[in-house]
Amino acid sequence: MTKNLKYSLMLLLTAAIWGFAFVAQTTGGDAVGPFSFNAIRNIIGAAVLVPVIAFLDRLGYGKKPESKEEKKKLIISGSLIGIVLFLATNLQQLGITYGRSAGKAGFLTACYLILVPVIGLFLGKKCGAHIWAAVAMTMGGIYLLSVTDVSGISWQDILLLLSALSFAIQIILIDRFVADVDGVRMAAIQFLVCGLLTAIPMAIFECGKGWTESFRGFDAWGSILYAGLFSCGIAYTLQIVGQKNVHPTLASLLMSFESVFCVLGGWLLLGEKMSGRQIAGCVIVFAAILLAQFGEIFFAGRIKLKKK
Repeated sequence: MTKNLKYSLMLLLTAAIWGFAFVAQTTGGDAVGPFSFNAIRNIIGAAVLVPVIAFLDRLGYGKKPESKEEKKKLIISGSLIGIVLFLATNLQQLGITYGRSAGKAGFLTACYLILVPVIGLFLGKKCGAHIWAAVAMTMGGIYLLSVTDVSGISWQDILLLLSALSFAIQIILIDRFVADVDGVRMAAIQFLVCGLLTAIPMAIFECGKGWTESFRGFDAWGSILYAGLFSCGIAYTLQIVGQKNVHPTLASLLMSFESVFCVLGGWLLLGEKMSGRQIAGCVIVFAAILLAQFGEIFFAGRIKLKKK
C-alpha cells in the first residue's frame, strides 16, 4: 500500500464516519438537546485522544512540543480551531435537531467544499472558471433541496449553511497550522475548547428539571458515544493526519463523500425519504463538488502538459 493510498483511505473512512454520524446527531440531539449532545461528545473526544497521544509518543510518532514557543503555538492553534469548531458543530447540530432530515443536513453541510476555494480567493488565491460554475450549481441545488414551499429557505437551512462556512474556515486553519504542530494534540485541544464553550449554553438552556433523565435511553448515550468516540476522537484526527499527507484537492474530494454516506445512513437507519425535487438538488450539489475538485485536477494537468 503506497503512502498516498493509505492516507486517502483515512480520509474516505473519515467521510464514512461523519456521514453516519448525522444519524447519531439526529437521535442524540432529540434525546438530550443539541448543546448537551455537543458538549459531552466533544469532551469525550478530547479524553479519548489522551491515551492515543501517549501511545504515539511511545512509538516515536508523536511530536511533543519542547520549547515554550512550540507549546504556545500548539495551544493557540488548537484553541483557535476549537472556537471555530464550536460555531460549526453547534450551528450544524441546531440545524439537524430542528430541521429533521439527516440526509438534507449532510448535503447542505457539504457546501464547505465549495466555500474553501471561495474564501481562498479573499486570501489572494485565485479560482478558475470551474469553481465559479460549481458555486452556481451549488446554489441551484440548494434551492431545489431546501426551498420546498413558498415560504423560502428555512432558518434551519440557514444555520446549516453558516455551519458549512464555519467548517470551511476550520479546514483552512488546519491547513495553516498542522505542519507546525502535532496533529493529534491539536485535535485534543480543539475538542476540549469546543466542549467547554458548548457547556455554557448547555448550562443556560438545557440543564433544567428532568435533564439527567434524558440520558437514560440508548438514543442518548449510544449516539453520544458514537459521536464522541468515532466522529470526534477518530474521524477528526484522521482528517488532520490525512490532510497533512494528501493533496488538498484530493482530500476535499474524498471528504465530500460524507454527503453520500449521510443520505445512505438516513435511509437505512432512520427510514428517511426524499422527494424527487430534493434528490435532484442532492445530485446537483454533489456534481458541483465533483466539478470543483476534478476540474482543478483536469486544468492543472492540462497546464503541466502545455509546459512540457
